[in-house]
Amino acid sequence: MQTFDWIVVGNGLVGAATSYELARQGLSVLLIDQRLDPHSATRYSYGGIPYWAGTCSLTRTLCQEGITKHRQLSEELGANTQFRQLDLLLTVAPEEDPQALAVDYAQFATPPQFISRAEAQEREPLLTGSAVAGAFTVRHGHVSPVALVSAYNQAFHRLGGTRLIAAVTGLVRIQNRVTGVRTAEQAYPAHRVLVASGAFSRALLTTVGLKVPIYYTQAELIETPPCPDLALRTLVMPAVTQRFALETQASQPEIESLWDEPGHEVTPSIIDGGAVQFRDHHFCLGQISRTVTDLDGPADRSASIQRLRTTLAGILPSLSTLPGHWHRCPVSFSRDGLPLVGPLPGVDGLDLMVGFNGPFVYLPPIAQRFAQAVVGQPDAILATLSPQRFMT
Repeated sequence: MQTFDWIVVGNGLVGAATSYELARQGLSVLLIDQRLDPHSATRYSYGGIPYWAGTCSLTRTLCQEGITKHRQLSEELGANTQFRQLDLLLTVAPEEDPQALAVDYAQFATPPQFISRAEAQEREPLLTGSAVAGAFTVRHGHVSPVALVSAYNQAFHRLGGTRLIAAVTGLVRIQNRVTGVRTAEQAYPAHRVLVASGAFSRALLTTVGLKVPIYYTQAELIETPPCPDLALRTLVMPAVTQRFALETQASQPEIESLWDEPGHEVTPSIIDGGAVQFRDHHFCLGQISRTVTDLDGPADRSASIQRLRTTLAGILPSLSTLPGHWHRCPVSFSRDGLPLVGPLPGVDGLDLMVGFNGPFVYLPPIAQRFAQAVVGQPDAILATLSPQRFMT
């Protein structure tokens, strides 16, 4: 049996991009996922590229590299990622203070600018709900998550990469070295393994006795069929995004142990009302975020749908009654909002790439940097993102 240079576990955006970049460096790569088209966090993402949102030297560098990469990625991969730029409208509720929000936004590389309710409606005629008193706006990148992963997969295949549809049940560990992965049918050997399976990474790593500070929300949204008679010109999100505060609260070190026990809802759920329309005219309407410790725990589908529709009615009323299907997917995050990228301390042959906040802007340059580092190009940015920052 072939021993691959790399096995990449997970075919969301992280696994798809990184397997391609590794193959691009001439390495033999096996990409494994349990489904041909996994219903992952990537699949149900808005696909936004917030290249304006860098707040420090590290994130501004990655944002600039990310948008530069996206602008030529369709040509590089030989397939249309449906990249475009559009206005992002960050809605301000009547009880919120635009001046205070402007101070918060001033830290970004390109601060969003406040516009009145009338100006916001001129840019987005569907924005007629009573919960909108104005909006902040900035240019924003966007891709189809499905088209982007497909483009990476096609390019990976042309480079000689191997894909396998199988559930990874564990890692093969011999003393202090990981030498491959296990599926229900057999084991596959490799010189190195990259765990890029998002929220499922934490459970997979525990199979070889490793505890990593990765957490996850269950994101809930409504996906509609194509609606060619309705046109959303912009991407709409709230100016005050509650998800980031929820992630900070849910990843405090003093409650770390809860994440290893099923049956906990670590923090109360939140909802951030927003919407995006894709090139095929379907909408994603969301989203609720829950920090529950069961990856497959129960959910009250009807209550969630009603909550989503009620929130959307205050922002984009004409979208709130659209027919659609409720979906949920786990979304990984880290304690400081930056991904964990690189080797895990205490074990050889094992790398991690997980916990992206803003994956569509950060991931393409990080995947490229990671593959270049593998073949001998040291990278200071990757050193900053090492999992060791939480595990020393």
